[in-house]
Amino acid sequence: MEVKPRILYIKKILEERTDEEHTLSTNQILDILKNEYDISAHRVTLTKDIAALQEFGMDIVVIHSTQSKYFVASRQFELPELKLLIDAVESSRFITAKKSNALIEKIHTMTSEGQVAKLKRNNYVVNRIKPDNEQIYYIIDAINDAINTGKQISFQYYDYTGLKKKELKNKGEIYKLSPYKLLWSGDYYYVIGYSEKKEKVINFRVDRIAATPEILDKDVLPMPTDFDIENFTKEVFFMFSGEKVVVDLRCDNSLMKTMVDRFGEEVTTLAYDMTSFRIQTEVSASPTFFGWLFGFDGKVQILAPESLKEQYKNMLRKSMELNGVLGDE
Repeated sequence: MEVKPRILYIKKILEERTDEEHTLSTNQILDILKNEYDISAHRVTLTKDIAALQEFGMDIVVIHSTQSKYFVASRQFELPELKLLIDAVESSRFITAKKSNALIEKIHTMTSEGQVAKLKRNNYVVNRIKPDNEQIYYIIDAINDAINTGKQISFQYYDYTGLKKKELKNKGEIYKLSPYKLLWSGDYYYVIGYSEKKEKVINFRVDRIAATPEILDKDVLPMPTDFDIENFTKEVFFMFSGEKVVVDLRCDNSLMKTMVDRFGEEVTTLAYDMTSFRIQTEVSASPTFFGWLFGFDGKVQILAPESLKEQYKNMLRKSMELNGVLGDE
């Protein structure tokens, strides 16, 4: 005769179908056991099984009446926490649409069927561009394993042609990297590591790695002693690489929060006049920095150095000429 683990089915029924707003009576649980799982049980047996589950640690509330009713009062994740997880998955740009849907379905199993409707009603789907690299889970997992075991990795990398066709970069070149960190910036995952070929620390966007990297039987090269991951992150992911220069900017008072978010609370700020303030900080003089500056529509002005002001003017002048705003002189 087949032996069925009755108490486990009772646990499953309570977890999937009950919560504070959805209870099950003794008879309802017994009927589900019999009709859906072909398990016969007595009222007294059910009471003992539920008591055992409570002793095991399940937060099962018993409402005593003519016929007792039961529900699971608390779970590992509360509804607000699950909503946050769903929002994070939906809005993430490095998780594919297919994987996002699969993850959300799994998150739904962390609460009762009656509460899933609340998750669906409260879920706001952010209109984000999603990647199409379905292997991204396994790519990240392999990189993480390599970092934890101190091993190098090798992989191929995607690029795009001028016709928007995806192709392997440098004719399928095999890149080798000593991975140090995985970084999530601007909704994308990056791997940061040392390239022996380039003799410096570089980064790759994870969703553009062609397939799961091979973990090599070769130890990572030590991180350069002068490498500072915080500075690297600021240069590469915020202002990009370029000649470092201390800049003096005049900013509209409305931009104080923006500047603190960008440069940190320790950045030097000084009063300028009634409507603006000065900020002094080190940046990388690059087109990316100038583009960031231009986006403030005149609310940020370069006060010093003169060399940086001249670079900015030249970039603006070239852009205007290319777009036909300025005629040839």
